[in-house]
Amino acid sequence: MVAVHKITEDFYEDSFTLIALHSNLEDHALVYAVNLGIKSLFKRALKDLEISEHMSFPFFEWQDDMNDRYWTLITNTSTKKESLAGRDLFQDEPSFARHHLVPEHKDVDYFIKIEHDDDLNDAALIKMLLSIPKMITAYTVDADKLKSKNNLIF
Repeated sequence: MVAVHKITEDFYEDSFTLIALHSNLEDHALVYAVNLGIKSLFKRALKDLEISEHMSFPFFEWQDDMNDRYWTLITNTSTKKESLAGRDLFQDEPSFARHHLVPEHKDVDYFIKIEHDDDLNDAALIKMLLSIPKMITAYTVDADKLKSKNNLIF
């Protein structure tokens, strides 16, 4: 008799902190400001996060070897150009569809995901993020309560 092993969704238990950022800066300008503000070394990832053929999210990453943490800064919105099918007045005009990485928080511009095994001082980090010019607000989000938590596993 052969034993059958099944892997459940509970098998993947990753410890990470999720911080929501509200800022009207472009992603590259925000990363530059964050790198200066919290002394991080975020760099653009070679590939975007592809959720589907219609959703692609650029992200920046930083492997913090000193504290054994992996940081990701990712945009929450993806805008894709779509072609309109049909023959009408607007057939030659481009159409854009907007998708969200975390649809429960459509108002959030960016997320910082920090994978860690030790305790992280969230309050001190948020205080440093709020001191960055053009940062409107920053706060932690409970990832366990998100329906779209699987979008954050990459």
